[in-house]
Amino acid sequence: MEPPSPARLYATVVGAVLLVLGIIGFFYTASFGAMDEVEPAFGAIEVNAWLNLLYVVTGAVGVLVAGASSRQYCLALGVLYTLLGAFGPGTVWLHLGIGLLGLLAVAGTSEPRAEPAGERA
Repeated sequence: MEPPSPARLYATVVGAVLLVLGIIGFFYTASFGAMDEVEPAFGAIEVNAWLNLLYVVTGAVGVLVAGASSRQYCLALGVLYTLLGAFGPGTVWLHLGIGLLGLLAVAGTSEPRAEPAGERA
């Protein structure tokens, strides 16, 4: 049995963490106000309902696609969260960490090779 690729690990672990973080974040704030109005949560991060919704959606997608298209997920999340960390609201270190780890997972995972039609087992 082959070990999981870095992209699959990233999609599974980060997806699950984001999903849980988003759900728990709604207990801190469920107010859909302005994007830049954030409240402290867990003593280390800032959340609002928009960020919680983003975490839930991107986390759920990661868990769902971990086996099928994890490399594309890592690339999309890497770009999205790196930009969010650089220019958006919320916790900069968290967003940059998620984004850069996603880009590293893409770099560490080779593209799947297409099998010729006649060689499928």
